[in-house]
Amino acid sequence: MDEKERIKLEFKPKTWTQTKAHDSWSVFKIMAEVVEGYEELARIGPCVAVFGSARIKESDKYYKAAEELAYLLTKKGFGIITGGGPGIMEAANKGAHFAGGKSVGLNINLPFEQRPNPFIDPDKFIEFDYFFTRKLMFMRYSQGYIVLPGGFGTMDEMFEAITLIQTHKLVSFPVVLVCKDYWGGLIDWIKNTMLEHGMISEKDLDIFHLVDSVEDAVEVIENFYEKYELKPNF
Repeated sequence: MDEKERIKLEFKPKTWTQTKAHDSWSVFKIMAEVVEGYEELARIGPCVAVFGSARIKESDKYYKAAEELAYLLTKKGFGIITGGGPGIMEAANKGAHFAGGKSVGLNINLPFEQRPNPFIDPDKFIEFDYFFTRKLMFMRYSQGYIVLPGGFGTMDEMFEAITLIQTHKLVSFPVVLVCKDYWGGLIDWIKNTMLEHGMISEKDLDIFHLVDSVEDAVEVIENFYEKYELKPNF
């Protein structure tokens, strides 16, 4: 068999029947991830989720902010849940770890960037193949969302929470964006373009908070629980 025939055979399109069979078996893998996530996280209790870039280095100011923020929240009785990888995620898990609190990591199998960080509690590490099952766990078991600078993945997680709150599929837990220099342009666009064109309503802007310091972010979470007389579920 020559090279051209080999390539043609390897890339032969699947039949409709083969595709349907593969999709059917995928359902069981998805179910397994959901069941494992529910069983593990239901025992841990809800946490504050911290989202942010995996590319941030330890020397970066955002890394230090995430670590401090997680430390302060943990000292106030909250657990911390992250995507389990490096960068902002590592910093948040590190802060929770050294504060002596619960440090949860929901890792995702990726061909680059993602590796589990060493500050996740060994019994609170879960690995996923599917982004949507992983996001389901964040949304179901978090009592607040802190969003530090990040890329497409961070924005995906942030807007997932905002959309679910907007459509009343999720309790109005606080969504806090940290760093006005980073997120300010996006917020201006939301106000000046989305709102102006009637794509969202004025009250939708109340779903999230934009702050510029770790202390302000922690205060938003604290004020929410004082207002609604709720406490961390630990």
